[in-house]
Amino acid sequence: MELGFRHLVLALLLTFGGIGIAKASAAGGRWELLQDSVGVSAMHMQLLHNDRVILFDRTNAPSNLTFPAGHPCRQNPRDQWFKNTTDCTAHSVEYDVASNTFRALTVFTDTWCSSGYVAPDGTLVQTGGWGEGIRKVRLMPACAAGPDTSTGAACDWSEKPTDPDALAAGRWYATNHKLPDGSAIIVGGRDQPNYEFHPKAADGPSDTTALTPLQFLSETSENSFYLYPFVHLNVDGNLFIFSNNRAILFDYKNGGRVVRAYPTLGDGAPRTNPNAGSSVLLPLKPNATEAEVLVCGGAPASSNEAVEKRRQFPPALNTCGRIKITDPSPSWAVEEMPSPRVMGDMILLPNGEVLIINGATDGIAGWDKANTFNPTPVIYRPDLPAGSRFEAQTAAAAGATPRPRMYHASAVLLRDGRVLLGGSNPHEFYEFGGNVKFPTEISLEAFSPDYLDASNDQRRPSIVLDPSLGVAPPAVNVGYGDQLAVAFRVAVRDPVVSVTMVAPSFTTHSYAQNQRLLFLEVEVNKAQLPWIGGAVLPTDAYVASVTMPTRVLAPPGYYMLFVVNGRIPSKGIWVRIQ
Repeated sequence: MELGFRHLVLALLLTFGGIGIAKASAAGGRWELLQDSVGVSAMHMQLLHNDRVILFDRTNAPSNLTFPAGHPCRQNPRDQWFKNTTDCTAHSVEYDVASNTFRALTVFTDTWCSSGYVAPDGTLVQTGGWGEGIRKVRLMPACAAGPDTSTGAACDWSEKPTDPDALAAGRWYATNHKLPDGSAIIVGGRDQPNYEFHPKAADGPSDTTALTPLQFLSETSENSFYLYPFVHLNVDGNLFIFSNNRAILFDYKNGGRVVRAYPTLGDGAPRTNPNAGSSVLLPLKPNATEAEVLVCGGAPASSNEAVEKRRQFPPALNTCGRIKITDPSPSWAVEEMPSPRVMGDMILLPNGEVLIINGATDGIAGWDKANTFNPTPVIYRPDLPAGSRFEAQTAAAAGATPRPRMYHASAVLLRDGRVLLGGSNPHEFYEFGGNVKFPTEISLEAFSPDYLDASNDQRRPSIVLDPSLGVAPPAVNVGYGDQLAVAFRVAVRDPVVSVTMVAPSFTTHSYAQNQRLLFLEVEVNKAQLPWIGGAVLPTDAYVASVTMPTRVLAPPGYYMLFVVNGRIPSKGIWVRIQ
């Protein structure tokens, strides 16, 4: 069944020779409140290939979600809050996108300000945290279903009281990035100017049981903070690592060699936590030999003292820096956003545009250290000329205005093209009601970019599936360099139609780790008989051969695959490349 589906998945019409993105209409998108309360604030979020989002907070305070009857409560004598008491509240939730439902999950040790990545088999690997959880590794599989009705057992996190420390160092505010061999590098964290790999491989670049120093983190640190550095896998297999206001190109495979030092960004204002800008690797073109990075927002260095000592909230940065990291002599091009933003999330959309959302217009990241919510999403279109790339969105609300998403908020792209938003808790514990300016958010919202407006329905491609596979197909298995025959329909096509492949991100603290988008190489023909599911051949049907990328461009694992008609994407399908 999978083999048949592999050759009949998706097609696109492409005027090949360049990827173009037309300017959008001014529709502005739409807000939708999905859940007023899931009981847990989404400090961290990860979409898995079962179309469920794993969200979790920390364990060192009660949540607003009590375990159902019969569910074992948590007893962790090392927990900093509960100590020897019993905790019957959940600190993690599995959210089912299709049914808009959720269920409680169990994490044992504290996951506060931790990190993660998805292994090639689709398992969420979650690393570090705080207190007794700072050197732990936790696993959450992509569950085939919820609780087992025959046994009552539920698919859940695997972590036991007896699990040993799995990390070589404490990882609090660290960054993970998946590598071409399927393992991950874990970079930095508070008081950790170094890196390590997970899992520990028997050979290859992941073969290490000790920490490896990274002098660059010490050089760019203030107050021993190496908090969530921006890490992107370059097209040459090296890592772009950005900390504070500078970056390096780093060869982790050969003993840790700095290949290139990049110039300071702009006026030198800090961009990583706690000054909390964000960053993306811009979409890669087919067979990419060039790569660009975008860093947006943050806060001036003077803001830290102003907030912490004088309770003042200076304006955040309104600038972005863009750099071609593959150039031998690269330089930053600085652009201005429509508004200042700190703690904003940057999410790659299926059409190659960048959504900038959440955050504040002043202050810095941390408990009660920002004063003004930024409610306006912004779209950045990388292929337009400088000066015309940003567009503020005037999104309509469906039943509610957007909730303030400040510190400890997150955002992830869904397979239907919406962006899921959750979290926001700029307080030491959960705070509700009118006693604080920004109460803890345990709601979930969706932002639908304007490409999902009904006015675009005629231009929206639909991927045609083999009827024998039903409504929810399994992921399509492909190999590197394989040709994937695909099929789709579209009523009104644009001159340029493309296919993109998006790696779902682990998002926390204004940075979507492991986020990656590739435009794929394709060849296209009109569909021919026999057509899927019958003999009648639709006039709006196409078949294409998509060439899958290399493992350096796309580390092994699960990706969402989209057909994009001009700038209007289809719903995605899951592919697993290995």
